[in-house]
Amino acid sequence: MLRAGVRRTALTRVSAVERTTRAFLLDVEGTTTPIAFVSQTLFPYARAHLAAFLAGEGREGDLARYLALMDEDSKAPELKALQGRIWEQGYRDGSLIGQVFDDVPRAFARWHAAGVPVGIFSSGSVLAQQWLFRRSSAGDLTPFLRWYFDTAVGGKKDFASYARIADTIALPAGGITFVSDVIGELDAARAAGMETILTERPGSAPQPPHDHRTIRSFDELADYSD
Repeated sequence: MLRAGVRRTALTRVSAVERTTRAFLLDVEGTTTPIAFVSQTLFPYARAHLAAFLAGEGREGDLARYLALMDEDSKAPELKALQGRIWEQGYRDGSLIGQVFDDVPRAFARWHAAGVPVGIFSSGSVLAQQWLFRRSSAGDLTPFLRWYFDTAVGGKKDFASYARIADTIALPAGGITFVSDVIGELDAARAAGMETILTERPGSAPQPPHDHRTIRSFDELADYSD
């Protein structure tokens, strides 16, 4: 009896959240996209092409500084912007294909058909986000995406960043559901008033104890068709 009671409570909470969602805000790495693609493909590609890219701009003297930032896994906007431009070349010439989980295009199509807009918030630059989804393994997914945000709005673990996003898209924070694989980001979004969902994907890092709803696939979310 206790298990049944717990199950009914959980289902009631999920339904209430889904009924009030007016937009989704999604993380990229570990949420829409395998962590391995970022760590084993994108980052090495940017590093391998860094010297030639800077030489093409007459900025050879910046090589050591950018290599140091890469070694630190820095979130510095100047590094993220540079990586985005290098990756753009790779996407344009076919060297790179953005990887997304199989459930992502299905969810995007469902939400789009139901009139629920979707935005991206990632530490990667807006340019990098756009090209990943434009040249993705599932084709061009950009028609399903209305907004792109990077750390120009603030850090991903700062609640003020999520408040700024809500103001920008002109929706109450409580009507936005943020999905990420990092508890610190979800805590910040919740502090700004957003609903939150944790994704547990292959390769996701272990997270501390929390009370955020957890999913393993976007297929677990309602299709908003009624």
